[in-house]
Amino acid sequence: MAGIIRTAKRPPGWVAPGPRPRGDDGRPELQPADDEDLCFLTGEWRLFQKQQGHRWSLDDLVTAAIAAPHAQALGARTLLDLGCGLGSVLLMMAWRFPEADVTGIEAQADRAAMGRRSIAWNGVEARCRIIDGDLREPSVLPADTRFPLITGTPPYFPEGTGPQSEKTHAAACRFETRGGIEEYAQAAARWLTPGGRFIVCTAALEAGRVVTAASDAKLHVIEHVDVVPRVGKDVLVMIDVLAREPAPLLRHSLTVRDTTSQWTPQFQAVREAMGFPPRR
Repeated sequence: MAGIIRTAKRPPGWVAPGPRPRGDDGRPELQPADDEDLCFLTGEWRLFQKQQGHRWSLDDLVTAAIAAPHAQALGARTLLDLGCGLGSVLLMMAWRFPEADVTGIEAQADRAAMGRRSIAWNGVEARCRIIDGDLREPSVLPADTRFPLITGTPPYFPEGTGPQSEKTHAAACRFETRGGIEEYAQAAARWLTPGGRFIVCTAALEAGRVVTAASDAKLHVIEHVDVVPRVGKDVLVMIDVLAREPAPLLRHSLTVRDTTSQWTPQFQAVREAMGFPPRR
């Protein structure tokens, strides 16, 4: 299976916004391997991912899109992504905030290594990094480390609740082999500044778990976003914003497609804000 370098699909006259990537710079390790896909992510930035198995998705985009205005409001210049995997949310946030220093924690060494190659391809090694480690371990970061904004996209399913992929990296992205929302909330509480925000994406079936996990971590849900894949369909995933201090809960929804399966104006605005082209 030959490596793939995706071709840009853009409407006439559209120019990708944001910082320019460095590209492979003649480095062979920054070319896709035989089973890899070097795909477009945001603006002109790209991401390495496997052709088969776990790939970046809508969940990552909406997590970053909802995190971005909170980061802007806080003036956040240091960001953390828990269980960052391939680095899709990490890189979207780094693209959106060119002055930010962004850290990811990832337990799967092969995912972390692929993410570092994406960081290098985009030319942001000086301000982006992925740390090999388990987010459940306090020692994975220095004891005094704090971040004003933390993101996370935990696995959606407890182990034993469905068939697991034979691909180790894909199984760990879907099933809670190293914990779920509870462990992510505890990690966020450990590293969050007093006025910081934790933005987390979970499956719709986990609504009760999010509230309980937040409470157990001494955090409060201050914003809740239901992501609806298509008008008339059930909620697919949720984005919750957690903080140390309570506040009136803000609830709203994001619908991705209308009844004709076209992107809604609401979702088009999300794509535009995060550097994606409009539909051709």
